[in-house]
Amino acid sequence: MKKFQQLQVLTDDHYALTARQFEPQTTAAAGVVIGPAMGVQQQYYATFANWLSQQGFLVITFDYRGIGLSSSGPLRGFKANILDWARLDSAVMVRMAANAVDGKPLYWIGHSLGGQIFPFLPNHSAVNKMITIASGTGYWRDAPPRLRLVSWYLWYLVVPLSLALFKYFPGRRLRKVGNLPHGVMAQWRRWCLHPEYAVGVEGEQARNLYAQIKIPITSLSFTDDEFMSARNIESLHEFYTSAERKMRKISPEDIGSERIGHFGFFRKQFKQTLWEEYLLPELS
Repeated sequence: MKKFQQLQVLTDDHYALTARQFEPQTTAAAGVVIGPAMGVQQQYYATFANWLSQQGFLVITFDYRGIGLSSSGPLRGFKANILDWARLDSAVMVRMAANAVDGKPLYWIGHSLGGQIFPFLPNHSAVNKMITIASGTGYWRDAPPRLRLVSWYLWYLVVPLSLALFKYFPGRRLRKVGNLPHGVMAQWRRWCLHPEYAVGVEGEQARNLYAQIKIPITSLSFTDDEFMSARNIESLHEFYTSAERKMRKISPEDIGSERIGHFGFFRKQFKQTLWEEYLLPELS
């Protein structure tokens, strides 16, 4: 049985994105938009989104342009960057969700990149609260020790060479992140090489955008995250200077599990622990 309605949604620059709307059986109590991680397709969040709809939420998932169901063809020469994903793609999803719940609370659940780009949404004020999942800066020198050498190799050798050769990032072939548009990967590289990440690269305007976020933010991070150190997590949330911030650091031992990691939160096995015990209380 199909658990969602698949939609084609036009952005303000007339790009057709594919989204999925998961609706509760009764009138929605609130809305949720799930902002994906870098290179992660919306299908990854489907089980989680369906569970949220069973709790009474209207849930929107989507793929950024050039990713998954929102890919319109070969990525070679495809024009897009991370700010397009925020200002155009994420923004239209927030608008759609806000219209659908018609004045009821709206939440943004940002997984990794999804928690980084929120200030760049021109209509972020329509959201009542943000929950970030495994979200921090990508500054490579702050990364977990085992990742630093890999990061150096990626940012200084693999990415420049592959972008020059293929005109996009062939991550699927390289078994890293996934296929990404040239502009996305080039911009992400610049961010990851700067100690202040997006703020350091995009300038004072970006710093001011982070400071303008005044809604409550809850960060759920994991001690065994292979991509985000505690410093990465803290660095990102320090940019949200005007927001009330709740930082929850969870270890696998806290929930009787062997592993959570960067992607584990959205797995069905954590329904009774991470979803019910840690997330649901934040959606009220």
